[in-house]
Amino acid sequence: MQLARPAVSKLQDIFTSADSLKMQNIMKFILATLLCLLNVSGVLAQSPTPVRQVCTECIRKNLEFLASDEMRGRKSGSEDEHRAAVYIGERLKAYGIHPVKGKIAFVQKVLLAQNVINASPTLSFTSQSANSSTVLTFGKDFLTVDLVNPKFSGPLQKVNADLDGDLPKAKPGAVILITAKDRQKIRGALSSYLSSSAVALLIPARNEISEREGKKFPELPAMFAGQTKSVLGGRFDGLSLSSAAVGLLSQLPEGTMIQFKAPFTSKPAATWNAVGMIKGSDPSFEHAAVLLSAHLDHIGVGKPVNGDRIYNGADDNASGCAAVLELARVIGSGPKPKRTVIFALFGSEEVGGTGANYFRDHPPVPLSDLAANLEFEMIGRADSAVKPDTLWLTGWERSNLGPTLAAHGAHLVGDPHPEQDFFSRSDNFVLAQKGVVAQTISSYGLHKDYHQPSDDIAHIDFQHMNDAIGSLLEPIEWLVNSDFKPEWKEGGRP
Repeated sequence: MQLARPAVSKLQDIFTSADSLKMQNIMKFILATLLCLLNVSGVLAQSPTPVRQVCTECIRKNLEFLASDEMRGRKSGSEDEHRAAVYIGERLKAYGIHPVKGKIAFVQKVLLAQNVINASPTLSFTSQSANSSTVLTFGKDFLTVDLVNPKFSGPLQKVNADLDGDLPKAKPGAVILITAKDRQKIRGALSSYLSSSAVALLIPARNEISEREGKKFPELPAMFAGQTKSVLGGRFDGLSLSSAAVGLLSQLPEGTMIQFKAPFTSKPAATWNAVGMIKGSDPSFEHAAVLLSAHLDHIGVGKPVNGDRIYNGADDNASGCAAVLELARVIGSGPKPKRTVIFALFGSEEVGGTGANYFRDHPPVPLSDLAANLEFEMIGRADSAVKPDTLWLTGWERSNLGPTLAAHGAHLVGDPHPEQDFFSRSDNFVLAQKGVVAQTISSYGLHKDYHQPSDDIAHIDFQHMNDAIGSLLEPIEWLVNSDFKPEWKEGGRP
């Protein structure tokens, strides 16, 4: 605020007429002070409000460390994953984030029991007409799509997804064989039966099965140490069949008992999460926390491709970790948000969301007090299916979260690949199933480097990341300081 000039002139006239030298000195001191104040207020009035900006160097540094060859692909449950969690914890601390209440460290060690398949799985059935058993072999007749249990059995139910009309309901305990000429209809039927009463789903393989694919046995999800029944991760028991195997099962009468067995042994294991939080400043928002998350693991060192054995996971998902860390840096360096904000980097997502399951069962605040979860997954490249520097939100139509953030400036649109069912393929799904409005931000464009050693730093589009993350800063700062509480739309909650 500036003092009016006539007032300054009047003060000068009064003190100039004074006879006392002492008074003149006092007058000079007061005038100098007033002029200084006028100059300072003028400068302050002209200074613009600082605009939040991404730290491009921070994003690059964090991503390059996590995706470096030295991290050996951050394999789920490995010491390399542990090192990634320690690094992330150090970054959270440096950004002014605190461990969760009651903890002194950012890194959570999750003790597990891991079942390991040690012999070739088999799929068998007994033909009632021929009174003989047939055994199909892994790697020749079938592969796994997803696997939860080392054994299952049930009566055969056949579903032709090409037929008009609604799909038949799953029979309780059935093993469903889904067939169709249209691959998209197979995918749609598979998605429809995922949460049904069926015990397993069988589908035709996309391509003919090669025997070399059977040399590596499928991985089973872990269990929390001390438990024997509750598995972590793995959405369903599903197999993909060769054309010959599909032909055999298609000729069987419905109700034929189908059995799957995979010999295994159990061993101790662990995974690691990195979790921190900022407690909200407004008590009225105590029950409306915001969770920003990503998974920190990848698939480690594996089969060489063009001489490279390290599956760096730069896009999947060092890019998502870099985004969460950048948001932590921005929020941690500013005024304390009104809401509590939790930053969680989960381990073992690649083997079924183990770290996220542990977080769900041991949340730093009750799940009912989580207003929203934004998971960041594969944002290291632009997706050609949407405009440049744009991210998309899985399950866009399920809630009002995405449209609201977009209205506040986020470069965010709906998922252009709904047939891929990305909404249920990341850690957000674990929390969404419990009622939390939890969705994933991504720009994965189905690129050829997915789960390949070539998913490395050289293929990251840092300009895309900077622009996309930058567009989220103000909308997310608005979210963590507003009273907006996202809601599922009718039929949107899984």
